[in-house]
Amino acid sequence: MAVITPPPSRIYLLRHAEAAWAAPGQRDFDRPLSENGYAEAELVANEAADKDYRPDLLLSSTAARCRDTADAMHRAMGSTLDLRFVDELYNASPDIYLEIIDAQQGINSVMLVGHNPTIEQTLEALIGHEALSQALPTGFPTAGLVVLDFDSKAASWRLVDFVID
Repeated sequence: MAVITPPPSRIYLLRHAEAAWAAPGQRDFDRPLSENGYAEAELVANEAADKDYRPDLLLSSTAARCRDTADAMHRAMGSTLDLRFVDELYNASPDIYLEIIDAQQGINSVMLVGHNPTIEQTLEALIGHEALSQALPTGFPTAGLVVLDFDSKAASWRLVDFVID
């Protein structure tokens, strides 16, 4: 399992909501959310806010569908939420996602808005294959939000909630 030193106390991993199909000539990077995706993003953002899941920092891929999902989260949690867009989260490996989390020194909780399969692979790196299979037997759905807490006694990550629309 991945080691992040010192770890934040909480990590949120959010897969972007459902994306629209690419228009002719449109780059994958530029695909926005579908109508259903906008609804998914708002629902998961509102549920996260209702549960008081508020990261100190929200980091999002710069791809349009991630920006749209992060914007919904930002609206639900208030304008004081620190939101940053990170180019490296697009087409990245799980190692890059983990390095980005690890680089957030002094941050108590961080949320990543990213892409599959990387978001799922990052979760697997943090909690292990068996825990991933039990928690997400059909895979990481669009607009799925995983909440992980660091258990300092066990020196491991524990999945504490999974929020879907």
